Amino acid sequence: MGAWGVRAFDNDTANDWAYGLDEVRDLSLVEAAFAALEAVGADFLEQDVGAHALAACEVLARLLGNPGYQDAYTEKVDQWVAAHPLKPSPKLLARAEAALDRVLGNESELREEWQDVGEDEWRQAVEELRQRLRPQR
Repeated sequence: MGAWGVRAFDNDTANDWAYGLDEVRDLSLVEAAFAALEAVGADFLEQDVGAHALAACEVLARLLGNPGYQDAYTEKVDQWVAAHPLKPSPKLLARAEAALDRVLGNESELREEWQDVGEDEWRQAVEELRQRLRPQR
C-alpha cells in the first residue's frame, strides 16, 4: 500500500476504493467494505480490507457532517457525499465502530504496518475518525 500520511485517504488503496462511489447512489459500497472485513472473522485482517473499511468510515463521517479534513484526496468523496445526502442508520454506524476496533486490533496488517513507523500518530487519526462517526447533538 502506497501511503503518504496516516489519515484514511492518505493511501492508494483507499483512493482506488473511492472511485467505486461513482457506480453507486446508496451505501452499498460502504456496506460491502464492512461485509468484507466482517467475513474475515478473527483471522488476520489484510491491509487492503482494513484500508477499505477506514475509507468507508470516512464516507459515513462526512455524511454525518463531520469531514474533519478535506484535501485533494478527499475531493471525489466530498463531491459524492454532497450529491448523495444519505443518513447512515444506527446499525451501519455500529458496524463502522466495530470495523475501527478490528482495524486497530492485534490481527490487523494495517496496525502492524504502522507499528514501526508511527503507530501512535496513525492510531490517533483512527480515534479521531471514531469521534467524527458520532452524530452531533
